[in-house]
Amino acid sequence: MAENLSIFDISGRAMAAQLVRLNTTASNLANAGTVSGSEGTAFRSMKPVFRTIMGEAGKATVQVDRIDNGTTAPVKRYQPDHPLADKEGNVWEAAVDSAAEMVEMLETSRQYQNNVQVLATAKGLISETLRLGQ
Repeated sequence: MAENLSIFDISGRAMAAQLVRLNTTASNLANAGTVSGSEGTAFRSMKPVFRTIMGEAGKATVQVDRIDNGTTAPVKRYQPDHPLADKEGNVWEAAVDSAAEMVEMLETSRQYQNNVQVLATAKGLISETLRLGQ
């Protein structure tokens, strides 16, 4: 079903999607290096999955469809003195690549800023058009 999307709808929805992406990246970075007592409870990085929303006349925007957990396995380390160590003395470190998450954060921030600029430009053009009509 096609929707009638304005420039404000398109950019606003894109900004909302980028905010979810930024929040998941921040969560991933916050949990980098954390350990757990079992592989099943160890933190796995999260990634939002986007879905295209089509509008009339070929206009499109995006929304978050779901958030998937990463498939990278947590790193098992032998650390028998750790309070979370299992009976074999192992802990599992979160499967988060901090460098990749920082790149993701920079890219997300730039895309969010691009959408802010689109909205500012649209607002300026509309204001200028209204001024010309006076």
